[in-house]
Amino acid sequence: MSQQPVQQERCSWCTDDELYIRYHDDEWGVPCHDDQVLFEFLILEGAQAGLNWLTILKRREGYRKALAGFDVQKVARFDDTDVERLLNDAGIIRNRLKVNSAITNAQAFIKVQEEFGSFSDYLWQFVNHQPIVNQWKTMKDVPVTTPESDAMSKDLKKRGFKYVGSTICYAYMQAMGLVNDHLVSCISYKS
Repeated sequence: MSQQPVQQERCSWCTDDELYIRYHDDEWGVPCHDDQVLFEFLILEGAQAGLNWLTILKRREGYRKALAGFDVQKVARFDDTDVERLLNDAGIIRNRLKVNSAITNAQAFIKVQEEFGSFSDYLWQFVNHQPIVNQWKTMKDVPVTTPESDAMSKDLKKRGFKYVGSTICYAYMQAMGLVNDHLVSCISYKS
């Protein structure tokens, strides 16, 4: 008699879309200290405001092309000509406020790097440089904001960042592994 294979469960937000599955399994919740990746996701999380994450994942390559591979130095130097180019690029979300925020955030990001040595050192201070490992059983248990995301949002706004409300900051913290919000039943949960 053969045994039935054990069904591997993922967080319930992860759809059957292959792109979503790869993102969930390989990136979401993995602690990140790479400033370029941190910049990429800061921009992508802001672009996601009002949209679903899969929409952004499907445009991720478009963003990479449009934003010079998420080279923060290059994006910080974008001018009005670049803004118009981006607003005509079907590979990204063509919203003027979000496009302008990518440039503003690049400039603010560089200032943080100069002050703290890296954006990673700045960012990880909000969780005392250690991931917060939660033990959620259902998605309804997972908060949309926390005191840490509130503090991060407040400080980022003070430094001139845009599209960094507490909900966006918490999603960013989840994506970059500052918090582990995989459900305890998920194949990617590690305590």
